[in-house]
Amino acid sequence: MTATILFVDDEPDLEALVLQKFRRQIREGQLALVFARDGLEALESLEQNPHVDMVVSDINMPRMDGLSLLAKLQEAEDKKSTIIVSAYGDMSNIRTAMNRGAFDFLTKPIDFADLEATIGKTIRHIEMLREVRRRQTEAERAHAALSRHFSPELAKRLAASGEGEGIEVQWREVATIFTDITGFTSLVETAPPETLGKLLNEYVGGMTEIVFAHEGTVAKIIGDAIQVLFNAPGDQPDYATRAVACAHELDAWAQDFRARQSAMGVTFGATRIGIHAGPALVGNFGGNRFFDYTAYGDSINIAARLEAANKHLGSRICVSASVAEAAENFQGRPVGELMLRGRSEPLRAFEPLPPAKYEAPETALYLEAFAKMAAGDAAAMPAFAALVGMHADDSLAGFHLKRLLNGAKGVRMQLE
Repeated sequence: MTATILFVDDEPDLEALVLQKFRRQIREGQLALVFARDGLEALESLEQNPHVDMVVSDINMPRMDGLSLLAKLQEAEDKKSTIIVSAYGDMSNIRTAMNRGAFDFLTKPIDFADLEATIGKTIRHIEMLREVRRRQTEAERAHAALSRHFSPELAKRLAASGEGEGIEVQWREVATIFTDITGFTSLVETAPPETLGKLLNEYVGGMTEIVFAHEGTVAKIIGDAIQVLFNAPGDQPDYATRAVACAHELDAWAQDFRARQSAMGVTFGATRIGIHAGPALVGNFGGNRFFDYTAYGDSINIAARLEAANKHLGSRICVSASVAEAAENFQGRPVGELMLRGRSEPLRAFEPLPPAKYEAPETALYLEAFAKMAAGDAAAMPAFAALVGMHADDSLAGFHLKRLLNGAKGVRMQLE
């Protein structure tokens, strides 16, 4: 590194003397020297040479003295480390200089050995400050990138580590949430861009705040679709429980958001949510230039298929048995055994229910009707019919009744 120093002094012989004393350092590229004869000329020189690292300034000079120059330097955004030179015994000016932010001071006549030592100390101080700023800038950039995926506290911890600890690609057991909005393509085609942008930003912002409140990780946002991970990058032994709780809150918030838009005359679709737990390849897949923390694997695809299954089932949340069995005190009702696209084995699925709905009488009636259907009992059809008659808004019960009316047997069903 070549350190550039601005010497500010009105003594005519100083420039030649300093160049002579530091000729070796200049020749070896350690130092580059710039000169000015007073404070005003120094400020002009700094405008032309913003790369100056430090200033060595006399106090007594025409037009603008060294103390006034020091005050101006301290007002600048890029504060230059400044060494003040004063006559021996002029302690009043020296104290004023130090109080105004001078890094150090020297007395006249200048002892060049002392000057060289002071310059060396100042350069080391500047290099240390630059390293601190560099690390701070890197941490801020890392935090900005990490904040797209992780909760604020987790992003802060990962950025502070500086080593990418926990975000390297690895196999992990994770719970994955997929969310999507019904009819979003139609909304894109009909809504003005400014309206759509505002809607989507508010929606995604609200959804991600809920994810972060549950300490989930936002793996992807693609238009209206959001992919969320639990148990990554850090360990969360209760990841299935967190995922279900997060899904309930996402569903409630999305329903409220939809109602608010409807009151303003905007048709905003329902949010569908799918959750599955299983192994996935998780980590930063962004290469050297980008940060893209996401997950890949069959378990991720299953979560996406479960989200899509809601469309056929008439439900808004659908979770796999692996989630229902791992979540603490899971409350929900069985959907059936789903034959999902791309899979050869059926997957047991459930609709998680909030406490009030789980404890309601109609849930007990549903469980009874479902058990009859699973056993091949002919009484299952009238049981579902009675439930639909009592609760016309029970889409899942209506779905099973329709299947039975179409000749379906049992709880296994093929979904596209």
